[in-house]
Amino acid sequence: MTLGSPDSHLPDDASPDYAWLYARTRGGRERGPAGARALLDKLGRPDAAFGSVRVVGTNGKGSTCAMLEAGLRAAGVRVGRFTSPHLQRYEERVRVGGEELDPARTAAFIAWAKAHVPEAAFFDLTLALACQVFAEEGVEIAVMEAGVGGASDATAALADVRAVALTNVALDHVATLGPTLADIARDKAGAVRPGVPLLTTATGEALAVVREVTGEVGAPLLTPQTHPDLFALPHPPRLTGPHQRSNAALAAATLRTLGYPEGVEAALDATFPARLERFEVEGKTVWIDGAHNPHAALALTASLPGGADVLLFGGLARKDTAATLEPLLGLAPRRVFTSPGDPAVPPEELSARSGGEAVPNVAAALALALAQTPPGGTLLVAGSLYLAGTVRGLLDSARPGG
Repeated sequence: MTLGSPDSHLPDDASPDYAWLYARTRGGRERGPAGARALLDKLGRPDAAFGSVRVVGTNGKGSTCAMLEAGLRAAGVRVGRFTSPHLQRYEERVRVGGEELDPARTAAFIAWAKAHVPEAAFFDLTLALACQVFAEEGVEIAVMEAGVGGASDATAALADVRAVALTNVALDHVATLGPTLADIARDKAGAVRPGVPLLTTATGEALAVVREVTGEVGAPLLTPQTHPDLFALPHPPRLTGPHQRSNAALAAATLRTLGYPEGVEAALDATFPARLERFEVEGKTVWIDGAHNPHAALALTASLPGGADVLLFGGLARKDTAATLEPLLGLAPRRVFTSPGDPAVPPEELSARSGGEAVPNVAAALALALAQTPPGGTLLVAGSLYLAGTVRGLLDSARPGG
C-alpha cells in the first residue's frame, strides 16, 4: 500500500484563492453576529429566503446536522446544510440536496469578496456564501451548524430561525466562552429566540442554565425529560457509539417538532465521515474519529471497549490536548504522535510525556502506525478533525483507482 509523498496530505483546495480565504482569520476582529449580518445585508439578505435550524453545542453538531439533513430530504424538503470544519474539501461545508457546492461558485464568491469585503472574517464569509447559495437554489430549510458558541456565533445573524438544537455542553473554547461550564452553557443557550423552540439533550448544570435562559427569553424548552415521546427512537442510529444515540434522539425530536416525523427513519440511517468511521487496510481495521476535546475523547473511549493495538494521535495547540489524550492512552499499548496542522502540539512533546514515537509528517506517521498494527489488528486515529481529514485522504488515494 502506497500512501503518497510527504506532501500528499495537502488539501485539495490549496490554491491562491483558497489561501486568501483561509488567511481571513478573525484575528483581532470582534466575535459575534455583527460581521456576518453586515455581509448578508450587503448580499441582499439571502438568509431571509429560507428557514433555518441552528445546531449548537460542544460536540455532536456535525452528526446531528447530517441526521437532520437526511431526515428532511426524506420528507421531501429542499434542504441546505452548512457545517464546519471540512475534512478534505472546502465545498463539504455547503451542501444543497445532499450535493456539495460547485467549486466554481466558491471561486466566484472569493472574487467578489476580494473586491468588496476584503476585511471580512473567514467564517462570516463562508456563512454568507452558504446563505447566498441556499437562496439561489430555492432551499426551504437550512441546517446551520454554529462555529463557536450560540449568542456570540456568526449564525446568530440568521433571519428566520425555526428551531434550535443544542447537543451538549462541556468545557471547550474556554478562552472564548468560559471560563466555567455555566458561562459556556449560557452562551450556547443564547442561540434561542422568543417563541422559537430549543431542544436539547444537555444534562446537569448545563441544563439548569439552559432552562433559566429559555425562561428569560420566552422560548419553549423541549428535553427528553419533559417530552420523552418526542425524543424516543425506534432503534439505534447507524452511526456508532452511545453518544450517537443522544444525537439521534435530538435529531428525531427536532424533525418531529418541525412537522416531519416521516424523516426519522432516514435520519437514523445517516452517516457522517470521521465519526468512528471504519476502513479496512490490508487486513487491518482503521478507525478514524475526529475527537478533539476531552468530552469527545471520553465518548470515543466508551465507543471502543475493545480498544486498539495502535493509536495515531495529533492535536492542535489551541486545544486541551493533554486532557484529550489522557482517556485515549488506555485504549492502545502503542502510540504514534504527529502534527495535524499549524500550530500543533509538537509530537515530540507528546511522545516524551506519554511514550511512543514522534513523526511530524502525517503520511509518514500513518505508514509507521500501520506497520506497527499486527495483521487483523486495529489502528485508531484521533485527536483532531484536521488529522482525520488528512488520513481519510491518504487512505482514499491509496485505494485502487483512488
